[in-house]
Amino acid sequence: MSDSAARDRDVAETESAFAHPEVAPDRSAAYGDHPDQVVDFYAPRDGRTGAPLVVLLHGGAWRAPYDRAHVSPLADFLARRGFAVASVEYRRGGDDIPQQRDGAESTRASGADPVAGRWPETFDDVAAAMDAMPVLAARELPGADVRRIVVTGHSAGGHLALWAAARHVLPEGSPWRLPAPPPLRGVVALAPIADFTVAAELGVCGGAVAQLLDGDASFEDRAAQADPGVLLPTGIATAIVHGVEDIVVPQAVSEAYVDAAARSGEMVGLTLLGGVGHFPLIDPAADACAVVAEEITQLAW
Repeated sequence: MSDSAARDRDVAETESAFAHPEVAPDRSAAYGDHPDQVVDFYAPRDGRTGAPLVVLLHGGAWRAPYDRAHVSPLADFLARRGFAVASVEYRRGGDDIPQQRDGAESTRASGADPVAGRWPETFDDVAAAMDAMPVLAARELPGADVRRIVVTGHSAGGHLALWAAARHVLPEGSPWRLPAPPPLRGVVALAPIADFTVAAELGVCGGAVAQLLDGDASFEDRAAQADPGVLLPTGIATAIVHGVEDIVVPQAVSEAYVDAAARSGEMVGLTLLGGVGHFPLIDPAADACAVVAEEITQLAW
């Protein structure tokens, strides 16, 4: 496919994914004091009890303009498939974050997107949300089975999903390290920013990885705590779904993670979808979204 055709496909897929109206949650609950420390809950639409809980982490390059609203149609789609869903908000980079930091490219100065992520707040929030999830979900969605949790996320949210499942292998002394593996059925990562070295080399999302880690001077030290590609093996069932035509997060990023997992002695499932770019994975109108639901089903039930 030519570059122009690939860009045209990406534009059309993006428009389709973002054309769905926002779906209001059934309940919302805070897991902290900051306005972004909130979880939206969607009950299974068929009213079933004992439904597995899908924890959903949205993407958007860890940048503030992209929040959980854009994945609310996906949350509703999964709820209509019989899942209980918890859609997590977390602090992202925004206009109040310094734009030139230790080699990270300046964004506002060039008229580009806001800087990506907050260190350490983005990780503080995901860790806190995951730790609070069993209690919050049991209270807000009493029909959910919090013993069967699958974490999923798209793009930057896919990175956070993989990271959330790897906290027990974080370096000693990390504030987010768990003493034992988290009680998860598995992870389904959708076009994730899964390997920071490859993502940085490819300039994924306008240098978002370097920005998240606060620049080149901090890259190596902080990647040791944040890069799923080095936090292996996890011992937790993991599947990745990636579009072959993805020009936002190329499939090479997921392939690098899968290869790293194999070198660590762990098998990670990789489903590559031909003729699919970045956004159909979260678009309820796209066939790719049904594939995502099936991958979650295989881990959850």
